[in-house]
This record gives sequence, structure tokens and C-alpha cells, in this order.
Amino acid sequence: MKKKILSMGLCAALTASLFAGCGANGGAATSTETVDTSGELTWRLGGIGPITGGAAQYGQGVMNAIQIAVDEVNEAGGINGYKVSFNFQDDETDPQKAVNAYNTLKDWGMQILEGTVTSGACAAVSAETYNDRIFQLTPSASSTSVTEGHDNTFQICFSDPNQGTVSADYIAENSLGTKIGIIYDSSDPYSSGVYQNFAKEAANVGLEIVATEAFTADNKTDFSTQLQKCKDAGADLLFLPFYYQEGSVVLKQAHDMSYAPIMFGVDGFDGLLGVKDFDVSLAEGVYLLTPFAADATDDATKNFVTKYEEQFGGTPNQFAADAYDGVYILKEALESAGLTPEASNEEICEALIGAIQNVNYNGLTGEGMTWNEKGEVSKSPKAVIIENGGYVSVE
Repeated sequence: MKKKILSMGLCAALTASLFAGCGANGGAATSTETVDTSGELTWRLGGIGPITGGAAQYGQGVMNAIQIAVDEVNEAGGINGYKVSFNFQDDETDPQKAVNAYNTLKDWGMQILEGTVTSGACAAVSAETYNDRIFQLTPSASSTSVTEGHDNTFQICFSDPNQGTVSADYIAENSLGTKIGIIYDSSDPYSSGVYQNFAKEAANVGLEIVATEAFTADNKTDFSTQLQKCKDAGADLLFLPFYYQEGSVVLKQAHDMSYAPIMFGVDGFDGLLGVKDFDVSLAEGVYLLTPFAADATDDATKNFVTKYEEQFGGTPNQFAADAYDGVYILKEALESAGLTPEASNEEICEALIGAIQNVNYNGLTGEGMTWNEKGEVSKSPKAVIIENGGYVSVE
């Protein structure tokens, strides 16, 4: 089987919402706050994401990674001479709770938001930050709905349309499957967006889609019907553009029915190995799209992974890495704009909108990352495969 690094520039906005954080601590924390109590003026950075509930891995990873970066920045003297205070609030992936969390952060004095983590919650909060003129940078919200009509919201992760397109290209270029089955969540804009663009590109590159099966948020515990239809159609590869919780169920049920196609997920699958009581041997050979591989040997990745494991336990996933990069992206933009915390939220927002478009950042999740006026980031994703209970970069 031919294998190669997936490297195709992607555009995706730098401020709105999806998910983050594998291997975070499993506690029941509802918020974290790191504040300078000396009375000195500080930057006030807010964060929002699920740190309780079914998607807690995502939010905990983002929260933990931002904390690592904030600590590093403060130890190095801060941003333009001012340290950073950080406050992260739980939204449980619920849009209304995300708005409530946002209001809590506003009352705290938040000047910049790094969040939210999931796309639905992020879209709700993006409308609020747009009206209030607070700059928003999302580490993991990949839906285009979080940036459309919101000039203050930027993304660090690549967008849903591009994930679908590049996944189809990668599968075709590497001859991973001849007959493709698709299972997707028709009730979720993230899953639907990835699926739609995958299907378009599949037609362009000659992939034969033999089965397309949907499920909804109200029916995501039994995939036997969808799997049987894909099996009956002869699908030798399943494209699965949804989250790791449902992914673990699909893998278990496929195994139970002796169906063993190649499984190809996207960024929502990152977190699969941390699902409670999941037999990780069932994930052997699963592909997923990611801009970050924790097994990379460069110094920056090794240092980040080591700090994360020592402080929080477990291995950080791509959205934790996106969140870590986000703090340094904000630092570079704030420094290039010459801003200080005395500025109003609106002044900070307007300056960052321009400054971030001049940033060219080399980070954990990409080299030479840049942003356009739509908030979309240009970066190169990679493919990883799960082997021996860990993620391995595909060469």
C-alpha cells in the first residue's frame, strides 16, 4: 500500500470552535482561573469549552494546553511587558451554556477569547463576540458557520470543507479503498459539512461511493443497520466524519459483525484512544486526518508533549496543540500591533483583525501558518494511523 505524508494547504478560519484535548485529567473541574493577584494590569484571556459531559476530553485538552502556554509566556515576561490572566469556563458543548459562559467571562473582564471548542457552541458565541467587538480565536471549531459574517472570529484548525476534500484526495492518491461507504451525522453541521465536500471530491478523483448512511444525535448508539448496508454494498473503506464517542461504537459493532474495512476518520476521531472502557485494539489500523502528531521528533513537539504528560497525564491531541499554538499566535499579533491591556476591547479587536493577517507562524500544528480576511488559516494536514495503541505518522 502506498503511503505518504498528506500535505495540501488548507484554508480555515482562526477563531471559532470545534474540539480538543485527549488524555486530559479526568476531574470534574468546571473552570480554571489563573490571575495575577499583585494588582498589576494583565491581559485577560478567556476560554470556553466542554470540560464536563460527553466531550470533556476536548475541552480539558484545550484548557490544559492554553494553561501551559500562558505559564510559559508569563515566565518569559508576558506580552509587551504584561502578564496574562487566564479564565476557562465549561459549556458542556451546549450553545446556550456557551453563551452563559461567555457572559461570565465578560463580567470577569475578558479582553480576548480563545474558544469555543465545538462548532455549535462556537457559532452561538461568535454572534456575541461580534456584537461586543471582542476578538475570538477558536482552536478547534471547524464549521464555516463560526466565521461567516463575523470578521472578528478566526480559526486555528482547518475547516470542514477542506477536511472532506483532502480526505478524498488522500484516499484516492494512496489507493486505500476501491468501494467507499460513508456514515455521517446528518444532525451535526460539522459532520454534514465534511461529508458533503468529501462526496464532491470523491466524484472528481474517481472514488466509487457504494453506500451513504446517516444517523442523528437522537440515534447514535446503534449503527448496525448502517454498517450492514455498507457491508452488503461491498464497501472496503468507511469514511466516518464524526466524533470519537460514536467512532468507538462503530468500531465495536463492526468487529462484532465480522466487518473489517479500512476505517478513515477526520479530526473528530482524535480522542478515540481515551474513551472509557474502549478496547483500543479495535482501533488498530484506523486513519485520521490531523495537523499534529504527538510522536513527532522535533524539539517543540517533544517539549510540549512532555510538559502535558507531566502536568496533566495522557497524550495531547491535535486540538490541544492547536490551543497551545493559539496563545503564541495571539502573542505575536499583539506584539506586532504594539498593544497593551489599557486598550479597550474594541481597540484590541480591530487591531488584531489586521495584525493577525500579517502573522506567519511556525507552530506545533503547521509551518508558515497564515490567515486571510475571512478568518481562514492556511496550513498542511497530515494523516496518522493508529498502531499498537498510539498515533503514528504516515510516511
